[in-house]
Amino acid sequence: MRKLMLMLSLVALAAPVAAFADAPPSPAQTAQKMCVADRTAMGTGFAAVYKTFGKCVSAHTKAAQNAVNNASKSCKAQAADANFASVHGGQSFAQFYGSANNGKNAMGKCVSQAVQSAVAAQAKASKAALKSCKAAMKADKAAFATTYGAGKDALGKCVAATSGTK
Repeated sequence: MRKLMLMLSLVALAAPVAAFADAPPSPAQTAQKMCVADRTAMGTGFAAVYKTFGKCVSAHTKAAQNAVNNASKSCKAQAADANFASVHGGQSFAQFYGSANNGKNAMGKCVSQAVQSAVAAQAKASKAALKSCKAAMKADKAAFATTYGAGKDALGKCVAATSGTK
């Protein structure tokens, strides 16, 4: 009887965890993922642009919120699309995105995939912006200083303006 009660209590504790396993990412999680991707893509330039990881997260918060909102809207539109199956090999939205037998996690999976794409695009934009800003600074330091200032944060201002982070 004790083993049965132990098993039931373990199952009861595991069920809520499993329910949240396929939840879409929060804006805070998305901002952190954007910063991890930026740090990887930008290398040593990351510190020159953001100074700290926390400042990067703060800079990406609005973009992360927009990414999650846009992904959610897109996935809701896909789920409501009557022609979804015809475009996706005859699979319904739940079959295409869901991994459980009943497809209940399809919305979370769809949003997660869309957010991952947005994170990758943001990292690519940040890397390109850093390269462009370094080239502009090297080409004409006076013009660069006039536009972005001469302080330590000038490169960061350029990257933020060029990549659309701020």
